[in-house]
Amino acid sequence: MARIYQTRAWGEQLSPSLDELELLALEKYAGLPADFRDLTGELVIQIADFPTDEIMDALSLETPFDLLGLFEGRGIAERWNPATGEGPNRITLYRRAILDYWSENEETLGSIINHVLIHEIGHHFGLSDDDMAHIESSVE
Repeated sequence: MARIYQTRAWGEQLSPSLDELELLALEKYAGLPADFRDLTGELVIQIADFPTDEIMDALSLETPFDLLGLFEGRGIAERWNPATGEGPNRITLYRRAILDYWSENEETLGSIINHVLIHEIGHHFGLSDDDMAHIESSVE
């Protein structure tokens, strides 16, 4: 028996804008466990379509679709200091790479955002893959 899909809602949908993806990322970040979020200190979450040429070169990326997100900042012992002119820790999520990944996998956009946030924070602070998997399972 053929499945009938309702296409009306999808037929009128656009992919999320930079602002919409930022709101989703902020919502997902707020839903992460507090002790995990505390690792980051003050954190800025920003969205860009693609990494800059400088980031592409620094990370030896072959294409701009190779990077879903990037954590930039300092560890717990090296918290930022406004007197130095440095800003707070920052995560940049790359919209086009995330949407490309979403289109090729059987995951919700929210779960992909959770995964990228958890892994960017976790890798920066030295958490194991098991630790990050445990955090992911607690929020989905």
